[in-house]
Amino acid sequence: MASELYNTIDALSREKGIDPQIVVSAVEDAIVMATRKYYKSQENLRAKLDKETGKINAFAVKAVVETPEQVEDPNLQITLEDARKVDPNLEVGGELQIPKVTEGILGRIAAQLAKQVIFQKVREAERDTVYNEYIGRVGEIVNATVKRVEGPDVIFDIGKAEARMPRKEQSRLESFAISERVRVVIARVERAAKGPGVVVSRAAPDLVQHLFQTEVPEIYDGTVVIRAIAREAGERTKIAVMSKDKDVDAVGACVGMKGMRVQSIIRELRGEKIDIIEYHEDAVTFAEKALQPAKVSRVTVVDSADKHLEVVVDDSQLSLAIGKKGQNVRLAAKLLGWKIDIKSEEEKRQEVELQMAAMAPPATTPLESVTGLGEGLVEKLSAAGVTTVEALADMTPEQLEAIEGIGPKTVEKISLAVNNYFASLEAGVVEGEVAAEGVIAEGEAVPEDAAPEAAADVAAGEVAAEGEQAAAPEATVQAEAASDENDEHGPEDGPAPETTE
Repeated sequence: MASELYNTIDALSREKGIDPQIVVSAVEDAIVMATRKYYKSQENLRAKLDKETGKINAFAVKAVVETPEQVEDPNLQITLEDARKVDPNLEVGGELQIPKVTEGILGRIAAQLAKQVIFQKVREAERDTVYNEYIGRVGEIVNATVKRVEGPDVIFDIGKAEARMPRKEQSRLESFAISERVRVVIARVERAAKGPGVVVSRAAPDLVQHLFQTEVPEIYDGTVVIRAIAREAGERTKIAVMSKDKDVDAVGACVGMKGMRVQSIIRELRGEKIDIIEYHEDAVTFAEKALQPAKVSRVTVVDSADKHLEVVVDDSQLSLAIGKKGQNVRLAAKLLGWKIDIKSEEEKRQEVELQMAAMAPPATTPLESVTGLGEGLVEKLSAAGVTTVEALADMTPEQLEAIEGIGPKTVEKISLAVNNYFASLEAGVVEGEVAAEGVIAEGEAVPEDAAPEAAADVAAGEVAAEGEQAAAPEATVQAEAASDENDEHGPEDGPAPETTE
């Protein structure tokens, strides 16, 4: 018949769900520690619980050696001759157990120490039991009861153990009352130094999957398959489903009659929005579905190896496609497993224009195209490496004056000629023909707002008489260029040369 002490140990073991032998070993270890503390001994001590009497006996254990020379530590070893004085049946290699008196001498301090050791051993055994029980159940949905709230964490009773739900595993829409029953996901199991080692979650996508399996028979029996879930707890969830039966609409089955099935899940999640999307193997088609409710204009695969998509939407749909704080596109990218770049039609158009401009060859207009630059000036510019109007327009006055034979006045004339050339392009003038707001009639005076080239061609008098030849503009510019040269050389160089036609 078992003793009262052993019956107590057995009851404690059943309550904590641990092996009774673990508690017995804890009690024996506690007695050993208390005995060593009392005797202040370095001997090898052991304790043994008598199951029937409930008495715990302590022993000093010594190894039996043959000769005195082999005794290295008298506390741990004894010769065969001395050992047989206590037990004649001992042999070399055996152990001699020397009883230690414990009853009535351990005292209150030793008893308290023994109690602490027992509780510590029991807690360690309990944690190991919990770990072994739940480590294989990660991802499983369990019913839990709210036990208490510790700061941001909620402590649940999940049956054989307590579980902790930290803030990051909670939905922002949810709050819990003591004794409330909820469904939670076992997220992970930790070997914590203290407190619960099981961490549960209400933010995991597994919870949404379990709720759909519960509410939708087609998912439970495998007719409809959940291919992917992307969730931001308390905000929105996107779930991609596909049907193995062509006669079953996957999305319709999940929504249910008048939305009853999905509404039941939304109530369980305290109002979290849920988008149910039909899964497609084609990433382009899947992306169009995943970005709902936005309407997508087109989807382009940028890099299939890196899983990179470019999505173009109408300008009015851009904010809807991106979503609040980027949530819609972020969930879509998580659902697809692809990187998604969203652009509006206007952004894409500007991007294409920039690419085309970069690919187009640079404009090269010869200097001869500019009315007002004489042959001599063109030759000077060409000799200096300036052969196009565009290159000439980019030069500063200082750079022009650095060219031999060009002074400040010539720089002004060059600037005027170049400005007139570009103004003529803007006004639509081609090779000296005036095509502005109206056409200049033959023999009429040139309007003030006509193109500068036209004014130059018809200058010096009113209108050149028929048969007479107006002074060549080149001659005028050459004369001015010569005047610049005189300005540069000074009056001692002599008078400016005359220019004849």
